[in-house]
Amino acid sequence: MFDIQETLQALKFGGAMVYPLLALAILALVITIDKLFVYWRFVRLPRPLLELVETYGFAWTELERQLAELGPSNYFTRFFRVIMENRSKPAWWVESRSGDEAQVIEKALNRGLWVLETVVTAAPLLGLLGTITGMMHSFQLIGGNGLVDPTGVTGGVAQALIATALGLFIAIIALFAFNFFSRRQSQVLDEMERLGTRLVDNIRLGEHERGNGHETT
Repeated sequence: MFDIQETLQALKFGGAMVYPLLALAILALVITIDKLFVYWRFVRLPRPLLELVETYGFAWTELERQLAELGPSNYFTRFFRVIMENRSKPAWWVESRSGDEAQVIEKALNRGLWVLETVVTAAPLLGLLGTITGMMHSFQLIGGNGLVDPTGVTGGVAQALIATALGLFIAIIALFAFNFFSRRQSQVLDEMERLGTRLVDNIRLGEHERGNGHETT
């Protein structure tokens, strides 16, 4: 409790730039929590489903059952269903429609990342602005007769240091979050592309077997 009070007291000496910096921190925190929820809730890929898609000549009925358990809001369910609903059409048609759905999912995963990227850039600049205003305040206290108010000079330097430190701290946290979600997004899209290829291969396998007089489920 004492440490929290000390932190709040220190922030009061940070000057006016502390408030927009805190606003950026709250914004970055909200975006980070939202992205964590999205990946936890809508980007799950159960191991049995992954193994099924990797299986040679799997049954589409089993894929349908597992997707129903996963739920329609899951991004992998949405992507797989586009392929399933068009599997009676030529493979090039399926690939085109699945590519369109992947772009829609990519936009959904990318939503909010620009905010984190902006925080990474803006927070240090606001901290630097706080540094400049704090130092200017200190210089104003030095008159022609020398140092007028030593305490005021110290407060100006403290304001400069607090604003700089806070801006850098917020930027570093936002940078870690931005890099993590960017990397996770790339992994999800790569996995979708790979598994989509497996589904299209299974469609081609079914076409080949039907051409040879065999039936698949």
